[in-house]
Amino acid sequence: MITRRRLLSSVSLLAIPWLSSKSKTFSPRAFLSGSTSQIPANFPSQDPERVRRFVGVSHGNIAVVQDMLKESPALAKATVDWGFGDWETAIGAASHVGNREIAALLIDHGARPDLFTFAMLGQLEVVKAYIDLSPGIQRIRGPHGFTLMHHAKQGGKGSEAVVAYLEKVGDADIGPVSLRMTDEEKQRFVGIFTSDGEEAVRFEFSISQFSNIAIKRETYGISRDLNYIGNNEFAPIGADAVRVRFNAGLTECTIVDGPMKVALSRV
Repeated sequence: MITRRRLLSSVSLLAIPWLSSKSKTFSPRAFLSGSTSQIPANFPSQDPERVRRFVGVSHGNIAVVQDMLKESPALAKATVDWGFGDWETAIGAASHVGNREIAALLIDHGARPDLFTFAMLGQLEVVKAYIDLSPGIQRIRGPHGFTLMHHAKQGGKGSEAVVAYLEKVGDADIGPVSLRMTDEEKQRFVGIFTSDGEEAVRFEFSISQFSNIAIKRETYGISRDLNYIGNNEFAPIGADAVRVRFNAGLTECTIVDGPMKVALSRV
C-alpha cells in the first residue's frame, strides 16, 4: 500500500526545480520591445515553462509566487499536466501541502478553489454541501492521487472539524495501491527503452530517490514515480487509468494512455 509519506515525497520532486527565487524566469518584456523572432511560438498562450514553474513554487515559495503574480496575475489560475494527465492547479499545489497563505493569495488573484481547497481551509459547511449534493464525491482523489482526507489533515487545527466529518462519512481516504517489490525485483526494470522508426523516442526507467520505479522521457518532462499493480504492470502516480506494461522477459514495454499506445524495446 502506498503511504502518505511516499506520495508526499513523489510530489516534492515536482516542486524542487522551481522553488529557488534565483531560477530563470520568462519575461514578456524580453520580446515586446524586441524582434518578432523572440516571440514564443505559443504566444499569446502562457509560456509552458513559466506555468510549470509557477505551479511548482505554489507548493511553498510565497516570495516567488508574489513576484510572478505581480507581473502576470492570470497565473493564479495556472494548471499543468505533470505527465499522463496528472493535472495540478497552482491552488491545488498549495492545498495538498496545507499552505493556507499561498492559497489565500491565489484566491485573491482569481484562483478557483475546489473541494480539496475547502477541505484544507476547514470550510466544513462547504464540504458538507458538496457531499450532500454529490454523494460519493469524497472518494475522488486530487493531484498526484492525494485523497480528500489528506487535504483536510494538511489543514491542521483549522480543519479538524472537516477531518472528523470525513471520518464519519467514510471512504474519504482511499488512496492508490502499490504492491511491494524487493530491491532486486526493482532493478530488473531499470534501463533505456526506445520506440522504432527514424524519430525514435527514448524512455528511461530508474529507481527514484524514494525507492520507486520511475519513468522519464529522455528529452522532455520530469521523472514520474510508478505504482506497481502486479504482473509486470504499473500505473503512474496521479494517473490510475494509464498502464505501463512489460513483457515476461522485460525486454519490451507498452505504455497505454487513452488513445496513445507506445511500444518500446529495451536498448
